[in-house]
Amino acid sequence: MWHSLSVQLSLALGQQFEVEEKMPIDGGDINECYAISSGEIRFFVKINSRENLPIYEAEAEGLRHLANSAEVSVPQVIYMGVIKEKAVLVLDYLPMKPLDDESAYLLGKDMARLHQWGEQLEYGFDIDNFIGTTEQRNSWHRKWANFFADHRIGWQLKLAEERGMSFGDVETIVEAVKDRLVGHQPKASLLHGDLWKGNASATINGPVVFDPACYWGDREVDVATTQLFGGFPQDFYRGYNEVFPLDEGFEQRKDIYNLYHMINHCLMFGGHYLEETEALINKLGLTE
Repeated sequence: MWHSLSVQLSLALGQQFEVEEKMPIDGGDINECYAISSGEIRFFVKINSRENLPIYEAEAEGLRHLANSAEVSVPQVIYMGVIKEKAVLVLDYLPMKPLDDESAYLLGKDMARLHQWGEQLEYGFDIDNFIGTTEQRNSWHRKWANFFADHRIGWQLKLAEERGMSFGDVETIVEAVKDRLVGHQPKASLLHGDLWKGNASATINGPVVFDPACYWGDREVDVATTQLFGGFPQDFYRGYNEVFPLDEGFEQRKDIYNLYHMINHCLMFGGHYLEETEALINKLGLTE
């Protein structure tokens, strides 16, 4: 496989590239990941089974959209395809470390500028993509409450039911979410879509984000996600609010937005997320 990858990278780069070094690195729970080097150039490689190529295609599309905004830094897509029955995604290699206060502050400003960027009038995305390994539906809607209730909460609750997980009557919960968001018609912002601390890092050239699940939606979805799974440093919010202060009502909406990610973790991992998701639904009173 590595020889074949060398050939593909040589074609993509327009110059000879030979994988001389490869080092396994932590890539989370989903992918096999490596840092590879020719001795002079280094890349980050994700590998998975062939059927996961659509996930890599969607990730590459999201990274391109974020890069086109010129408001946030992301890894560059070098190559994406199938080699020896394996799906492969190659990105430029960026030495990273966890966000500290300074890099979190700068990232907050970057994300605020991203959320201000663009003139999209509807909510959605040109393609369906993935949140982790779960398909994410993105057909365009003019009303934010309908888009989020149907294509985020409703879609995942139906997937959960198909896998034997039930958190209450799906239609009741969906209508309750619509009721909570009715009248909230925010600017459609290009979202990272999965902005937890594992998908943002500091580099010598400033903060970067990666592993996106992009779509156009309420910026508060991204900000809400930063408070899940360990959270971002507080300086992130200081930087964000200096550029694009959050709207009144964010505190009341953020748990509804984070319910999406909690249900998704039930779909991908199960375990304690089932109890935590049920508790959140009860806290929000969505089944009453």
